[in-house]
Amino acid sequence: MYIPDSEADTQVHKELTEVLETFVSKLPAIDFASVVSLEGLPISSWPPTLPSGLDDVRVAAMTAAILSLGERAVMETGKGEMTRILAEGENGYLITVQAGSKAVLTASASSKVKLGLIFLDMKQTAQKISEILG
Repeated sequence: MYIPDSEADTQVHKELTEVLETFVSKLPAIDFASVVSLEGLPISSWPPTLPSGLDDVRVAAMTAAILSLGERAVMETGKGEMTRILAEGENGYLITVQAGSKAVLTASASSKVKLGLIFLDMKQTAQKISEILG
């Protein structure tokens, strides 16, 4: 997990955690949400300890890898700018959206989630994250 090394970093981390907590509490089908740097480093997560023994560093690294491949695939096939990546498994989804120029928002949700609602909430949450990170 990201460890703030200054008072300003601590404030940013607190704001991000509050935004993630609000986002996750809106839809009970969300298992967790993470803010990840474009380099694949964890910045913030909710809940603070990921479920099922997941490692936030590993989730962050996988998110960055998926993001890189998704951006390249969209670009090379002429589909314009990437808006989201959706990975669907039999038990749910992993969704990643850009959150400004410094980070992405990743959410894990059960298969019961209403995709339209989570897409809308992720877009709004990503905008807030972008504003916090500057």
